[in-house]
Amino acid sequence: MVKEILEEPSALRRTIAEEEENIKKIASEIETKKYDIVYITGSGTSYHAGLASQYALSSLTDLIVSAIPASEFQRWIPASITRKALLMAISQSGESTDVVNAAKAALKRDIDLLAVTNTPKSTLASLANYVISPRSGKEMAVPATKTYVTQLMAIFMLSLEIATLKEQTSRIEELTRELYNVPQAIETIFDSSRENIREAAEKYKDKNPIFILGSGPNYATALEAALKLKETCMVFAEGFAAREFLHGPIRLVDEKTLMVLISPSDEIEDYADLSRRFRGFGASVISILEGTETSRSLMEASDMFFPVPIGLSKIFSPILFIVPVQLFTYYMSVFRGLNPDNPEKLVKVVR
Repeated sequence: MVKEILEEPSALRRTIAEEEENIKKIASEIETKKYDIVYITGSGTSYHAGLASQYALSSLTDLIVSAIPASEFQRWIPASITRKALLMAISQSGESTDVVNAAKAALKRDIDLLAVTNTPKSTLASLANYVISPRSGKEMAVPATKTYVTQLMAIFMLSLEIATLKEQTSRIEELTRELYNVPQAIETIFDSSRENIREAAEKYKDKNPIFILGSGPNYATALEAALKLKETCMVFAEGFAAREFLHGPIRLVDEKTLMVLISPSDEIEDYADLSRRFRGFGASVISILEGTETSRSLMEASDMFFPVPIGLSKIFSPILFIVPVQLFTYYMSVFRGLNPDNPEKLVKVVR
């Protein structure tokens, strides 16, 4: 698992270099088709990538976008669709039964299919009108790490290309430059924070439950972080939209609890207030934040913090904010005496 996390920068660079032209072609075809709505589906980690992608596509284009878990797709989509629709189906393996069944259900409804899969010869890819192949390379550990960030990169690239064709933002060059700098930013996280993250994992290895809070596109990051903790550390972990946590779940916070706050720079004061409140209940707080100088109040209100480099638009920030959590879950699993590569009861492909 840790080997694959450390391969993320090279996998992202491959995705940019080898998939850029294909993504431009697909974006052009999507724009030509004038879809009324785009559905996004996936399971587990791929569904979380879909949620973050919904935020990006909705923010950058005029597309109406709706993310639905693959296992629920057939229950939520009407039997007859009158609008011109596209389904983006995300699956690392391209063989997940729930995702393949969702794809087949979409095709029966005359919904076009875009497959985002690391396996271009998979069942999902064979069904699709369009195929995007993130270049993560083979992922051996059961918990998805490098496949997640390459999925995000590929779909964020697609979002920018569609926005370019629709001429709906004047910041395309700036946003593209920021996104293509992500591999270097992740290397910075490895260089500056890996040992700090390891120490935090050892310090908090016995905390249970763990709640992760995020907002905007990082609500998806909170969900993905919780999934990684469940898979690798065998703890009760749950992700929430930050202020939704105050509507009931806050009742569970006490000295046994670890809170992980995912805070972009424009919400620092709100998260600092939450951190003080949680610490007042006896909980430990880790904050994942942008930089350090502009985040002083949140740093002071937290027990520990993991900084990510500044300079990436909030739209794309999930691709950075997840990285410290991936490392944290790996180390915590090891310190708990577990095997993060092959968690009991789990398989790489759910059939």
